[in-house]
Amino acid sequence: MAENTIANRTLFIADNLDVLRGMNSETVDLIYLDPPFNSGQEHAAPVGSIAAGAEFKDAWTLDDAKEEWVDEIEERNPALHFTIRAAGFTSSPSMQGYLTYMAVRLLEMKRVLKPTGSIYLHCDDTASHYLKLVMDAVFGSASYRNEIAWKRTSAHNYSNRFGRVSDSLLFYGADINADAIRFPLDRQYVDAFYRHHDERGRYRESDLTAAGIRRGESGQPWGGHDPTVVGRHWAVPIISAYADWIDENVIPGYRNIRGLKARLDALDAAGLVAWSQASPRVPQLKRYIEASQGQVPTSIWDDIAPVSARSREATQYPTQKPLALLERIIKASSKEGDLVLDPFCGCATTCVAAERLGREWIGIDVSEKAYDLVVSRLAKDAQVGSVDLAQGQQPIGLYGRVTRRMDFPRRTDLPPVVRGRRSPNVKRALYDQQGGRCNGCEWPMPIHALAIDHIQPRAQEGADVDANLQLLCPSCNSIKGARIVSIEWLREETRKRGTHVSSGAGA
Repeated sequence: MAENTIANRTLFIADNLDVLRGMNSETVDLIYLDPPFNSGQEHAAPVGSIAAGAEFKDAWTLDDAKEEWVDEIEERNPALHFTIRAAGFTSSPSMQGYLTYMAVRLLEMKRVLKPTGSIYLHCDDTASHYLKLVMDAVFGSASYRNEIAWKRTSAHNYSNRFGRVSDSLLFYGADINADAIRFPLDRQYVDAFYRHHDERGRYRESDLTAAGIRRGESGQPWGGHDPTVVGRHWAVPIISAYADWIDENVIPGYRNIRGLKARLDALDAAGLVAWSQASPRVPQLKRYIEASQGQVPTSIWDDIAPVSARSREATQYPTQKPLALLERIIKASSKEGDLVLDPFCGCATTCVAAERLGREWIGIDVSEKAYDLVVSRLAKDAQVGSVDLAQGQQPIGLYGRVTRRMDFPRRTDLPPVVRGRRSPNVKRALYDQQGGRCNGCEWPMPIHALAIDHIQPRAQEGADVDANLQLLCPSCNSIKGARIVSIEWLREETRKRGTHVSSGAGA
């Protein structure tokens, strides 16, 4: 597995596609992204708020899908390519453009995510059904875990349909750490289910059987009751948190008892079996509330409130998500020391939540306002007082300083260049090394549109070896010709001639 070369607490102010392409493969443990939703709206933070200046347009056309993105998707994942084209036919060209923008980035997220990692894509019902297909194509349908519905507002009335009050979180990857996100049983649940009590406290009754007939000991009669009559068999807690509680608090050595009937007898003798009064008397297991570790959230999250204008964490950023939401995700799908990535970090809620929970983090956003926000929010958390951003101070996070980068990382996990002769797959290796760009004007292009060029031309005794090769677009290749020129000269010449010149942000 490759090594992450990007420092913890780094915020890139750049196009996330450029940053993702420069990250080493399989280095990230958790990705959360809250991208544009294709809502057709314009968003802006109000004047006077700490997020003032943050704005973006969430409207798309097919023209937003760059030709090189379409070519790359078709080359790397044909199923994904056809999925996006189908969305264009069934929905609109706007949807096709939006999904192309998302897909080319999701392909890179798949590459940088560890095989044991997880990803949560935050969206709403505008495109969630299409994004689900895109995620299936990129991450594999077998990696799908949940579509989580987060209730983001209490009321949103329409005259012609039901109110839209929830967002969706498409969760793919590894199993969650359920114990890390358990919360106390709510009073209504306790009153409804823990209706019994004895000297040990409140308890609920649960079945001592499981579905299916067994021919062994678990299918034999016990206590005058034959479970096979109703197509079931005996099932007692053996390897579970409740078995541990029984062993530690009621029946010492319970986990070492051999034989199912012996365990049933021990449970009954200890008063852990409740017998119904009706005939036939059906045995039930007593599960005490004292032993409950709390409940794991379901796929409907209605217990996390949105950020109100008067909340301490409010920044007035137009699409700000609550810290509690990100903290639940990070606790569920990462552990302390893991690396969390947010490629659309906005007002940096993910970064702040990761910092609070002892995770490393990397954020990416096109707006410099994201840096100001993460710095001020972490400074508030660390209680270091006011921060003078104008003076260029780098405030302290809870455990360290935040690094702002305007450049792109460079991959170090690519195969070494073969010396002495041209490699069989040199064009692909050069394409990856150059980040999918022409080495002259730095314009992002599909691999088939770039030509292999000898830095020192063959006509001037240049060797046909990897170290003497680069990929150039047709324009730069024509300008260079059979000459030895510096990259700096070539880039300056493309600027003078007005040919492909990239600002470094893919546009």
